[in-house]
Amino acid sequence: MVLNDIRLQIAEIADITGVLKLQERYLVANLTEQEKSGGFVTTPFTVAQLTDVIDQKGLFLAKHHDEIIAYCFAASWQYFEQWPIFAHMIALFPDWSFQNEVITVDNSFQYGPICIDIPWRGKGIINVLVEFMRQNMVERYPIAVTFINKINVPSFKAHTEKLDWKVIAEFGFNQNSYFVLALEMNVVVI
Repeated sequence: MVLNDIRLQIAEIADITGVLKLQERYLVANLTEQEKSGGFVTTPFTVAQLTDVIDQKGLFLAKHHDEIIAYCFAASWQYFEQWPIFAHMIALFPDWSFQNEVITVDNSFQYGPICIDIPWRGKGIINVLVEFMRQNMVERYPIAVTFINKINVPSFKAHTEKLDWKVIAEFGFNQNSYFVLALEMNVVVI
């Protein structure tokens, strides 16, 4: 892994501008079909929503010098249910389990989105950033849950092959199909 001069940190209010800049670059609505093949994020966060997740210590960053090169969200379902897709997911929890535990809002949290600037992809940033997130969330929750659009093949491969996330379900929402993945928080990911 080439990780010289990379600093991991929990986001602060002063980081909002950099997070928005990175989000804008990889937001699915802003990409061509060809650009989408490299991976994308689907949820546009506002300044108020970023402020709220920062207050909950649920936004993790990788910086090269002072530039944000990657971010990773990890927050309660109560935070995420403001978006319809997450309320839909919560309604499906009784049908989802991981390691013989039914998924609930109390034993799990929503991980993601994660976004890594293209020049830094394939260099191990995902591993160290997710491990940093895991170290900061493990005391709060035993299970991380996320969803990945089935057309977002790079994200699916990164999570299942590099980080060992497990597919636990599938669902549809707004004419899109998603995989649901889970990760045991007590297991180191790097």
